[in-house]
Amino acid sequence: MQKICTGLLVMVIMASCNSNGKTGNSSVHSGDSSFVLNGTINGLDSGLVILFNVQKGEEAEPDTAKIIKGHFEFKGYAAEPQLAFLALTQQDGPRQPPLPVYLEAGEIKVDGPKDSLFTAKVTGSAAQKDLDKFNALVKPLEEKQKALYMQYQQVAPTGDAAKMEEIQKTYEGLQDEIKTAVAKFVKENPASYVSAFQLAQVFAYADEVKPAELEPLYNGLDEKIKASHFGKVVKDVLDKSKTTAIGGAAPEFTLNDVNGKPVSLASFKGKYTLVDFWASWCGPCRVENPTVVKAYNTYKSKGFEILGVSLDDKKENWEKAIAQDKLAWTQVSDLKGWRSDVAALYGVKAIPMNYLLDKDGKIIAKSLRGEELIKKLGEVLP
Repeated sequence: MQKICTGLLVMVIMASCNSNGKTGNSSVHSGDSSFVLNGTINGLDSGLVILFNVQKGEEAEPDTAKIIKGHFEFKGYAAEPQLAFLALTQQDGPRQPPLPVYLEAGEIKVDGPKDSLFTAKVTGSAAQKDLDKFNALVKPLEEKQKALYMQYQQVAPTGDAAKMEEIQKTYEGLQDEIKTAVAKFVKENPASYVSAFQLAQVFAYADEVKPAELEPLYNGLDEKIKASHFGKVVKDVLDKSKTTAIGGAAPEFTLNDVNGKPVSLASFKGKYTLVDFWASWCGPCRVENPTVVKAYNTYKSKGFEILGVSLDDKKENWEKAIAQDKLAWTQVSDLKGWRSDVAALYGVKAIPMNYLLDKDGKIIAKSLRGEELIKKLGEVLP
């Protein structure tokens, strides 16, 4: 199920794609792979436009272009259609969402207003036409999700767990509808680069990847789409999801605890263990923590343990959250945030996420939330 804290999943994809960085631009370009992106910003005479190519990876510097009398231009190379985001440097007023643009060989034109670049018209790209078609299909659902996200943000500071859970369930219901729409689009458009991206965003970057759902859709893609950047992303996620399938052995790892002492997952064998991925900055994780504390206090005397794996990147924030939420179990982290090696090993793309292991270290359940966690522990530890 999709968590509200990962509503803007594309940002997670931006942060993760550079794990396979060779799928981006090649250092050798042919003449027919060049593109020119011409833009017109109505009502803005000067300024800067930023172009972030997702497929170059998060660490790549975005390109910039000056706006001269309302016009700007980018030139580059794209051996295959590449997803990028176009944004204005911060203007007065609320922050605008970026405009997704598919870069591909030829001339691409962007025409939009300065106060709503996200609504700009993009022409000259075949992949962009597919994106427009897809957006028309899911826009009503995404608008409802956006409203729920804003409602969640308003309720979260009040600590009203019941209301937050109600919003979460409604949000997840809409996500299921979006998954159905994506599956339909992919089946009808197997030769579209947009299909590969949407599979990555909606299926591969869910908090629980389900190979039985994703693999048939991936297998139905044209070979050139499978070999594309996001085709490779989906394949990588599929492969990793199989290593954490229920019934298989949990991948071994060793990380340092808050005192810098190495702790191995193997040391927990002999007890039912919850490997719990979380972070101090993740609101839903913090909301979930009281339930995890309850589960620990209820079942620790019956052979239950928890190994918390934090995706924090600042030790002080990590330690503060442990103290505030009264997390009495072992906590480990490499303090790399989303670049955590263990998160990559387990294919974690959204948090909170957890894996319940039996005494032999085999995965018997995952993504247990709220009363589901308590119920499952009651089954295995009566």
